[in-house]
Amino acid sequence: MNNLLFLFLRRLRTPLITLISVYAVSIFGMTLIPGQDADGNVWYMDFFHAFYFVSYMGTTIGFGEIPYEFTDAQRMWVTFTIYATVITWLYGIGTMLAVLQEPMFGRLMRLRGFRSQVRDLQEPFYLVCGYGVTGRLLVRRLVKRGIRVVVIDVDQDRIDALELDNLVTPVPALCADASLPDVLDHAGLQHPRCVGVLALTNHDRVNLAVAIASKLLVPKRQVITRTNSDLTTANMASFGTDMIVDPFRAYADYLALAARSPHKHLVYDWLMNPRHRKLSSAYKHAEGRWIICGYGRFGRALAAAFAAEGMDMTIIDPDHDSVTPLEGAVVGVGTEAHTLIEAGVESAVGIIAGTDSDTDNLSIIMTARELNPKLTTVVRQNLHQNALVFRHSRCDYVMEPGRIIANRILAQLKTPLLSEFLQHLQQESNVWAHELLNRMSNTVGDDELDSWSIRIDAENSPAVVNMLQQGHKIPLRVLYRNPRQRDKMLPCFALLLRNADGVRILPGELTELKEGDEILCCGLGNVLRQMEWTVNNYNVLYYVITGEDPPHSLLARLLRRQEREAL
Repeated sequence: MNNLLFLFLRRLRTPLITLISVYAVSIFGMTLIPGQDADGNVWYMDFFHAFYFVSYMGTTIGFGEIPYEFTDAQRMWVTFTIYATVITWLYGIGTMLAVLQEPMFGRLMRLRGFRSQVRDLQEPFYLVCGYGVTGRLLVRRLVKRGIRVVVIDVDQDRIDALELDNLVTPVPALCADASLPDVLDHAGLQHPRCVGVLALTNHDRVNLAVAIASKLLVPKRQVITRTNSDLTTANMASFGTDMIVDPFRAYADYLALAARSPHKHLVYDWLMNPRHRKLSSAYKHAEGRWIICGYGRFGRALAAAFAAEGMDMTIIDPDHDSVTPLEGAVVGVGTEAHTLIEAGVESAVGIIAGTDSDTDNLSIIMTARELNPKLTTVVRQNLHQNALVFRHSRCDYVMEPGRIIANRILAQLKTPLLSEFLQHLQQESNVWAHELLNRMSNTVGDDELDSWSIRIDAENSPAVVNMLQQGHKIPLRVLYRNPRQRDKMLPCFALLLRNADGVRILPGELTELKEGDEILCCGLGNVLRQMEWTVNNYNVLYYVITGEDPPHSLLARLLRRQEREAL
């Protein structure tokens, strides 16, 4: 505020000095020019009356000759002061409006308002640096889950887009360079309610600067970043960045899982992606050779993931030096029919168009589909602006880096238990995953599958802890009951239960809860609020367990306890 006031007064220094000088000369002149009273005697106006007269005259509020009618000399002086004060006011007001419209002054005003909004936050919030495709998806989903967010982006158009998104919860946003520590500090990096920093810009240099500043200023603050190079990934990992998402490696592992274990892939897809694939897509899987078009960073990540799974593949790339060391590689782009035929497209089971050109990728898919209509097609989308074309490409998989990163990060933010369950999924058989898929499908149908975690402790589940301390035994199925109609079950089930004794996958409904348990559940998204109501409200939990209202008096509780002991 001091900077704003200083800037404002400095720019208005000349108009203010001019206005004060004109008023001083006008008032002094009114006191010097002689007038006449009602009896014709010489009379001089005092400073108070002169100041009063010039004040309402100069501001054009009104006019009156006080306390006596003016002489001609006084009226001549008043005529001069009218023009002088009005012109000075117009000059001052015009300068003030020009200052208010200056971009620098506007930025300072927005910064002051932004800092005030961040300072007043009382709920836990995440600091999101970058409001591109990834940032926009994450902000929307976090706000949908009732989590507060603060956004920084260097592009004013993106900040304007955020304001037009009409989110349920107001999101403080600032157009600034997130790599500057002062900007991060203004955005609440050291705010006690900030629980994490998400560096999601398109520039590795900026993401690296955000991660370094966060770990230096608040070492215990959670930092999640995206990266586009192996060198930056290694650099970020060296100083303890909590999570680093490489979209190319993530999608390469995703496709390798889809090609090797279609049912495991669908379990992963349903838990990670809101727009998950249908159950019937698992039956389109066929084992065989894949063609990878483009041997850049994405292509190399795909080749490494496929090689780790022992899968057969053929590489196509226009760079002769890159593909020469590879066995069976073909030199070319892949948009030409003869190149695809040389790569054996007619006998392949799938093709991946992974170049850095959206036009070439779509052309590769269209040409390959004409040569082999049964191919499983995967296409890389580089520009978000081409989303409409890719949605109508009829490809089996569309790789959108922004959406991949958003899904990975959101899964980590929702619950770390999900990552632990997905690691266990890799050790299970495809048959086990198939049975789990059927259970998921029966639970949510064609709706979106959500996941969340419940911790049994005094802070997160006070009602459950209270009941356990009273000697009640609470099976896991109690959490599945509808808190409004206990005879109906909520569309959900537990995927994992972790406590001091270890980890149990798909725990049974009769598993007894203990203090310290952490439970990973999946089901419809609206179930979470109902389950939280049950574990936090003693009256609701008592009704869910017994079907009765809880006793409110001490005598009633003692009688109920004696009845239970007698039974």
